[in-house]
Amino acid sequence: MWLNSRLAIDSAVDTYRRSLLSSAPNHIVIDNLFDADKLADVLSVLQQPRYWQPQKHTYSDLYVNNAQWQKTSRDQRFVQRDVWRYEPADPSINNINNAQAFLAYLRGAEFTALLSGIFAVKLTDINVAEPEVNTNYFRLGSADFIEQHADESPGREVCMLLYLNAAWNHDAGGELTFLGTDARPISIAPLFNRCVLFDPSSTGTEHWVEPLNSHYSNQYRYNVTSWYWSE
Repeated sequence: MWLNSRLAIDSAVDTYRRSLLSSAPNHIVIDNLFDADKLADVLSVLQQPRYWQPQKHTYSDLYVNNAQWQKTSRDQRFVQRDVWRYEPADPSINNINNAQAFLAYLRGAEFTALLSGIFAVKLTDINVAEPEVNTNYFRLGSADFIEQHADESPGREVCMLLYLNAAWNHDAGGELTFLGTDARPISIAPLFNRCVLFDPSSTGTEHWVEPLNSHYSNQYRYNVTSWYWSE
């Protein structure tokens, strides 16, 4: 079981929902939601360099190639990071099946039921063309960035971020920052097994990632990003 069962009982879900609705933007932070030992196995896979590929987005086009990127001005580039791309059933990497299984779990019935309860909406992939594209691992290095943007999209009800950074240094940067309301941004440190859930249509959920401190150039910031839709 991937979930920490103590944090997924009905009373906990009720508490999450009240917290979600009372916050601006509508978001909650849940620490230790998942089994820490299993996530440590996943992290051991992510720390292998061979399955990472660069990913770049501009404000006008997603998934641009290097030629498009070079033609785009710096202020129009909003994502430069690495995305996890694995080869199925590769026996050379220990625990790779765990990493793949966790991504599948995050789109499975148990976890989507938990999210549906928290957000009071039925989540389903029935109208999602490529569900697996919407749940994956990402990493940021000190030269990478995620600038201010919104995740709102028709039918998208929930955005989830889960951080997988063991022994993260608080002065390393990399905080998730929501625009917030009343000129009061909200920053959240990317600590191991910290899950952030938010309603992308709520006011103030435009967000960015604070730059990583160049003194930690040998470190990566790892996370899972997952988006969920209703019917």
